Amino acid sequence: MTTEERLNELGIELPAAPAPAGNYVPAYQTGNLLYLSGAICLVNGEMTHTGKVGAERDLAYGQAAARVCALNLLAVAKAYLGDLDKIKQVVHLGGFVNGAPSFSDSPAVINGASDTMVEILGDRGRHTRAAVAVTGLPKDTTVEITAVIEVN
Repeated sequence: MTTEERLNELGIELPAAPAPAGNYVPAYQTGNLLYLSGAICLVNGEMTHTGKVGAERDLAYGQAAARVCALNLLAVAKAYLGDLDKIKQVVHLGGFVNGAPSFSDSPAVINGASDTMVEILGDRGRHTRAAVAVTGLPKDTTVEITAVIEVN
């Protein structure tokens, strides 16, 4: 089954790849590694998830935000590669959670992205990961995630 067929089976439509918001590129390839800039909860120009987990937002909200970021990362990869089947392996996700000062469950939030990668890509979506809480993120997004992907 192709990745596009898997997305259709799951009823998932990837958003348009977000444009860079500054002086950087959304994707950069060196050798067989594709580095993806931080994806936030921005879909078609609209913020979908804002606020701090552990304050006005709960764990489930954070996980949903992480899923949006994962879909944005895949949208950028597709825009760059032309075909998600060129993904050999998701190597690493770097997850940042906009958390309240006492929030300590950022790994559970970033599971929303990790689970999404595995749901769509199967074993190709398994990866190493960092998940940290920070006191603020761009546009008050709830989550931001970067990725390193091995490509064919």
